[in-house]
Amino acid sequence: MFRPCIDLHEGKVKQIVGGTLQDEAKAVRTNFVSEHPSTWYAQLYKRDHLTGGHVIMLGAGNEEPARAALQSHPGGLQIGGGINLENAKEWLDCEASHVIVTSWVFREGRLDLDRLKALVKAIGRERLVLDLSCRVREGSYFVVTDRWQKFTSLTVTAPVLQDLAQYCSEFLVHAVDVEGLCKGVDLKLVKLLAEASPIPATYAGGAQSLRDLEQVTAQSGGRVHLTIGSALDIFGGTGVRYADAVAFNQKLAALPL
Repeated sequence: MFRPCIDLHEGKVKQIVGGTLQDEAKAVRTNFVSEHPSTWYAQLYKRDHLTGGHVIMLGAGNEEPARAALQSHPGGLQIGGGINLENAKEWLDCEASHVIVTSWVFREGRLDLDRLKALVKAIGRERLVLDLSCRVREGSYFVVTDRWQKFTSLTVTAPVLQDLAQYCSEFLVHAVDVEGLCKGVDLKLVKLLAEASPIPATYAGGAQSLRDLEQVTAQSGGRVHLTIGSALDIFGGTGVRYADAVAFNQKLAALPL
């Protein structure tokens, strides 16, 4: 399925080249800055019965538009960016369907299972999405944190996916090296997620055409969802018409099981 997104940076809906996110604003490469508020996108997704999309807060100053988006599409959107044990329940109370967590469950570059277990105990694994966004180093997919700038020791492999699935209901995986470039998806990573993940997974990064959505669906046997960002016309792109992505979901949903 096509999964929508609302990426928030400095309080605005943007599409950003993922690998350029840094503390210095001038280093960030931006593909698109929307004239519409976050609520415009949330209401659009609600109208078209799109669920499972994510709202990502890229840095500070995005809490207000994030809350507004969630409340415009109650139970239809996930929330990520700065999620931790202290605020997870608050975001769920703001009408998020799930919270997405990544950096907080890593300390000094290593997965902190105690933190992850504490979060599961507080909100339940069924409301938790684990973000395993990654970059390639020496041929392996290493999970990256802190706006995708810090490499951890954890690699995305079949055993890791199978082990971590007991703590969450879904994986979200941005292929950071191709995020925002609109040069095609990482089908090797898609295949890994499809073959190894025992729970639903959403892949994001590099989608440039409706063909990518068709290819991800076919190659994963429908086990991996695809987020399309910069290529969408509603984000200033020319590769994919939003209406066509919605129609794809409707056609897929109508197929017999």
